[in-house]
Amino acid sequence: MIPNPWDPGTARYLRHLGFKALATTSGGFAFSRGLPDAAWAASRDMVLDHIAEIVAAVELPVNADFQAGYADEPEGVAANVRLCVETGVAGLSIEDATGRREQPLYDLPLAVERIRTARAAIDASGADVLLTARAECYLVGHPNPLPEAIRRLEAYAEAGADVLYAPGPQTPEEIQTIVKAVSPKPVNVLMSSNTGLKIADLAAMGVRRVSVGSALARAAWTGFIRAARKIANEGSMEGFDGSIPFSEIEDFFEKDLAERSS
Repeated sequence: MIPNPWDPGTARYLRHLGFKALATTSGGFAFSRGLPDAAWAASRDMVLDHIAEIVAAVELPVNADFQAGYADEPEGVAANVRLCVETGVAGLSIEDATGRREQPLYDLPLAVERIRTARAAIDASGADVLLTARAECYLVGHPNPLPEAIRRLEAYAEAGADVLYAPGPQTPEEIQTIVKAVSPKPVNVLMSSNTGLKIADLAAMGVRRVSVGSALARAAWTGFIRAARKIANEGSMEGFDGSIPFSEIEDFFEKDLAERSS
């Protein structure tokens, strides 16, 4: 399980809960900067600074949500992957979504070459960094997302991806179909809502990594928006009901800072 913090404070608290690895979230980061979750909104250098900040905040392995590599052509992806590796990440993911409505996915030959050059860039760096290849078929509304995702993930595995990831499927049947199709490569599954599935259920299906994307950030935004709307629309403080006391959070960060300082 690799949950997704969006700043050093949330990274430190997830570490406190005992998680063994973390992953950045492009959405959670973008929202915290007042931006939409789009590659054109947060620049490559902004994202690299954020990734480095999360890596520096914890001694845990961190996987970088590196979107589509901030370039179309394989050479640009390779150059940016090298910069991402230099932040100290333990892994990074590359998507095959273009961000363009007229062609939401890169043509498969180009998408494969992008993964191949990312693999070569990591290998040339000498760093022990996992490469995750993402097939965005579900998220871009492909008419046949399951077979197309499998076709792409199989090709990405041959191109050198260590982990395969098709965000979107939520049913046990779809998840198991993907896991079996690309075996023995490990599969990451996105759990961004409460589907009723637990970590143990996913493990029993053969899933080897689970992330939550922007879900934790959205949970925080949900509490904030509900409370702020109560104040704005009703002049009421009811939105604060059930909040964790200031003293509990303050106590955690005091002890955490003392631990880091020692």
